[in-house]
Amino acid sequence: MSNNRHADDPQPTVVHTADLDLATVRAFVAVTEDRYFSEAAATLGITQQAVSKRIAKLESDLGVRLFSRTRTGAELTKDGGAFLHHARALVGIADQALEMLQARRRSLRVDVLDTRLASLDVIRAFHQTAEGVEIDIVTSNGLRSARGALAHGSIDAAFARVSGTLEDDLVSMPAYLEQAHLLVGRDHPLAGLPQVKTAQLSGMTVWMPGNAAGSEWAEFWDLFGAAFDIRIDTSGPDFGWEYFVEEVGAGERIGLAGEWCRLPSHPRTVQIPVIDPAPMYPCSLLWHRQNHHPVLAPLTRFIESRFRPYDPRHQWLPAPDRATFTMDLDGGFSPPT
Repeated sequence: MSNNRHADDPQPTVVHTADLDLATVRAFVAVTEDRYFSEAAATLGITQQAVSKRIAKLESDLGVRLFSRTRTGAELTKDGGAFLHHARALVGIADQALEMLQARRRSLRVDVLDTRLASLDVIRAFHQTAEGVEIDIVTSNGLRSARGALAHGSIDAAFARVSGTLEDDLVSMPAYLEQAHLLVGRDHPLAGLPQVKTAQLSGMTVWMPGNAAGSEWAEFWDLFGAAFDIRIDTSGPDFGWEYFVEEVGAGERIGLAGEWCRLPSHPRTVQIPVIDPAPMYPCSLLWHRQNHHPVLAPLTRFIESRFRPYDPRHQWLPAPDRATFTMDLDGGFSPPT
């Protein structure tokens, strides 16, 4: 037996394939859309000569003519028209791949409303567990601005109390419940108590100048005041946390703040937990349904693992918040992918 092939044996077919240069394909799509090589060059930020070279190379690689030059610009040949759909798909896939990689490198932008609030502590704790994650902190005026910022992509996530119905493209999950503390001056009759029952505040006036009209937190405290016969005084001006603490320390007013709020230190103020029931401020994490930043998924898992639901035996929430914050997250929540 011989290993030599006979002359009449069929020969294998050799298929020649071209490795397409994406830059030439992008130039082809640009010329198709702009019609003139000069305008395509401006779109791509290169010279007209470079565009011509790229088109010539692509035609050589494909073995076909893609354009006919006319007085009204470059016209697609039949082969060019047949290739256009695939060329756009190639460019589109490449752009999506670049966007994905850029998103992986881009910092996660999170709105925390105020850097003195508990939401910043949540993000700091998450950051300590997430190696290599970059986070940019943004402050705003809460849910009112977060809705638009999430839709436009200027932020990736936001912490806020959800008031009313969210748009269909926004998603939220309960993040935490924060107990309210009473802030009084050292000479106030309640100052020596380790805890203050909510009923003891009935008939009193609580000063909260930072409760901006129309905000979700102002609504919360209005509902709390109505439920327990407590007047919420929002008169200003609001000169910030330092001014708020100084005024309370002077003994003229009492205030309320979250347990984890970083209030400025003041020797004349006392902070006392409010109990029986403990008013709990509800905060959720929000993001846009189409936002696929890779850090969102681990962030939501981290928050889910730390969340402690509402306990109606010892805590108080406004009726609109109760269902969300007593929900069973097992099987009831799908994190972003």
